[in-house]
Amino acid sequence: MLSRDEMSALFKIGVHAADPAQAVISGLSQCPGLAPSHVIAFGKAACAMARAALDHLPAPRHALVVTNPENAAPVAGAEVFTAAHPVPDERGLRAGRAVMKILDKTTAQDRVLALVSGGASALLPAPVPGLSLSDKAEVSRLLLAAGLDITAMNAVRQHLSQLKGGGFLRRAAPAPVTALILSDVIGDDLRAIASGPTAAPLLPRAQAVDLLHKAQLWDRLPEQARAALTRPETDAALPEARNILIGSNAKSLDAMAAARKDALRDPEPLVGDVTEAAQRVVARLRTGPGLTLMGGETTVTLRGSGRGGRNQELALRVALALDGQAGWRFLSAGTDGRDGPTEAAGAIVDGDTCARIRMKGGDPVALLANNDSFAALELAGDLLITGGTGTNVADLQILSVDK
Repeated sequence: MLSRDEMSALFKIGVHAADPAQAVISGLSQCPGLAPSHVIAFGKAACAMARAALDHLPAPRHALVVTNPENAAPVAGAEVFTAAHPVPDERGLRAGRAVMKILDKTTAQDRVLALVSGGASALLPAPVPGLSLSDKAEVSRLLLAAGLDITAMNAVRQHLSQLKGGGFLRRAAPAPVTALILSDVIGDDLRAIASGPTAAPLLPRAQAVDLLHKAQLWDRLPEQARAALTRPETDAALPEARNILIGSNAKSLDAMAAARKDALRDPEPLVGDVTEAAQRVVARLRTGPGLTLMGGETTVTLRGSGRGGRNQELALRVALALDGQAGWRFLSAGTDGRDGPTEAAGAIVDGDTCARIRMKGGDPVALLANNDSFAALELAGDLLITGGTGTNVADLQILSVDK
């Protein structure tokens, strides 16, 4: 069975494989002669992506970066904005306006390079006319609390933004756009990553409305959000873009598998409700000994007032299901280094996790019921804290079972 240190090291190999700077350099090799007049980077990996691009390209007329505070760093030659994630704030609104100001002035002689990474749906809000930032934030909170997956959430959010669902392309036209994209979406659908700023919408507005009705969210949306989602579709054709995928969850799993030849890679992504995902992990453990690598992005339905994230809740659910059973260890963590609104990337749990929680006076069942996985795993000493990694390709899991 892998030790905690060995698990953490293997996770870091997966994170390193999504290194945004190396990914950008590789992407630029597919664009010989590219000399953009504008470089705009947005997402959790934006600083590293922008730095690599600016180091390997002629100096652009404008360079702008939008990222979260944990991953913010100076970028020579660029203006850096920080903004909130996962619920948008005024800082993001200012950043969105700055991006639109640049794009609205482009001409056919300009060239735009977009550097896109996960998190940009929240980091770069640009509400459609008539929709306030507070309305947009309330929609994000409702979608997050309902446990919708990232594709479903972005199918709604892109219709409420002037920059998503191809809006970036429309603002930049007639300037051609090249986008280097680091995927945090399982399956790598370019329409879903960062809500598709350089791709077509995931769904027509009417289908997004149907999705909200099925999730029983429609009547809870702010009035202006409902109005925006029921406006007629635009008939204007979407300008073309050159979209290049430069990193993904699958690439990180490939690197981990290469480092551990004895590992089995689960071919099915670990997605969907965290309760069902935990059952899958437990079922895999019961098939026998060995090392299994997984990747994906689960969802959590909020019913309590505690703190945590999808990886911590997944880990705690597995620990409860296998409480007291020896001979296994499980890691689940976000490649961005931040799981939910906490400083933890995720957790590493084993058969004694719940016993350690109880020894410190906690009740793991009650804490889970309150969505307080962070508090539970902090009592156990099982949190995995890496700090911001500067990248984001969803989540990675490692399951080790004794022979």
